[in-house]
Formats: sequence, structure tokens, C-alpha cells
Amino acid sequence: MTISARRWRIALAALTGCAAVAALAVRAEIPLNERRSSYEDMSRDNKAMQDDDTANPAMLAVLDGEALWNTKAGSADKSCADCHGDAAARMKGVAARYPTFDTRTNQPLNLEQRINMCHTRLQRATPFAYESREMLALTTYIELQSRGEPIAPPDDPRLEPHREQGRELYNQRIGQLNLACVHCHDDNWGKSLAGNKIPQAHPTGYPIYRLEWQSVGSLQRRLRNCMIGMRAEPYAYGAPEYVAMELYLMWRARGMKVETPAVRP
Repeated sequence: MTISARRWRIALAALTGCAAVAALAVRAEIPLNERRSSYEDMSRDNKAMQDDDTANPAMLAVLDGEALWNTKAGSADKSCADCHGDAAARMKGVAARYPTFDTRTNQPLNLEQRINMCHTRLQRATPFAYESREMLALTTYIELQSRGEPIAPPDDPRLEPHREQGRELYNQRIGQLNLACVHCHDDNWGKSLAGNKIPQAHPTGYPIYRLEWQSVGSLQRRLRNCMIGMRAEPYAYGAPEYVAMELYLMWRARGMKVETPAVRP
């Protein structure tokens, strides 16, 4: 086990003392006027890295995504631009409204799944793998077009049962540590865990560049990391449970500004 893994387990085990006295009922969400991005808790240097596009390492993924947007692919020999045109104009605000409901599958889709749907059905190409360079690049590029836009989850009643599932998962105790997301991110935000401040867990900057990862990663990668930290079995990438959690987390962050591509420790 690495030193960082040991610190993570020790810190989480200590946090169970706080969680043990917490009420079992579902908590009230953080009031809208008290929500804050974890950007506010970063060091001056890390903030500067995110704010300066020439220093932000995630901008390399953006450049790759822009190239993919304009590259013809698949047996249809089409690019994203052939259908959608200029991403800066046509994709503005789009990512702030995902996940959304898809009438073909009768299920909610996150942005990665929408990209793959276009890639396979319209371009007739092999789907991108989750966390692949291509998927992260395209997602980051599309998300960038919504930077500064308010998160605006769709007001679609068909999404409500899935959003409620996400809320239940967020409040459900899991793993050997018997913790839920709510115990860290609602009950103990602002406190220290493994030397870092516990954030409120608003998904404002994904895909995100984490210095810990030395790479760009998706929100689902972060959710999997948390589940592993709680010693729980993570879902497979693209699982309906993750999409339901994304729905709830985006609703929880409604009105907050998209930061993609964000940088975090």
C-alpha cells in the first residue's frame, strides 16, 4: 500500500467517528446561498493554474478535443463539425444541461454517452472507451464551450425518478467504512481529510485535471475513487447508478458556474 493510500484510509477511518453520530435520515441539502466551489479552497498557485489557459494542463486535452471535433471519422466519413458546425456557437450552454433524457433508450444520458451515440450512429465508428484520451478530449472541449454558464438541469419529469435514485445513492452508506457521500460533503465540508479540505462535491469543473492524477479525468472516475476509498465495490464506467448520481449532483449544483477545465490538487 502506498503512503498516500495509507493516509487516505487512516483519515477516512477517523471520519467514521463523526459519521457514527450522524442521523440516519436523509439530510437537507446545503442551502443555495452557502454552496461554494472547491476552487475557493485551493492555493493561490493552483487557482492561477486554472485561471490561465496557457498554464492549465487540461488545455492540452482541449486542443486534442478541438482536433477530434473537426476530424472526419467512421464509415460515414463525417466530423462533429459537419453536423454541429462551430462548437463555440453551437455547443455553448449544452454541457450545463447534461445528463438529459434520451427518448431512444428511454434513459438519462450523460455527455460521454451522447458523444458515443453520435460517434457510433452518425459517424458509424467504434465507440470511445470511458476515460480514453479521445473521450476525455472531446468531453473537455465541449464542456469548455459552457465555461461561465450556470448549471441548468433539465426540468423534465422523466428524469425525476433517476435523480431521486441519485439522491438515495448519495445518502446510502456503503463499503467497509459504512460511509455515505453525505457524511463527507454535507456534514463535514470545510474540515480536513488527509491534509486537504473536504469540498462540497459540486461537479462544476469536470472533466478535471487533478494534480494527484497528473491527468484529466471524468466525474465518474472521481466517484469511483471515493467508493474505493470507502472500501466499496465501484460500479463499471457508464453504469446507470453513476448517471443517476450525476443527475443528482448537477441538480444539487444548479445555478453554479461551469468551470471546465478545472484544476484540483
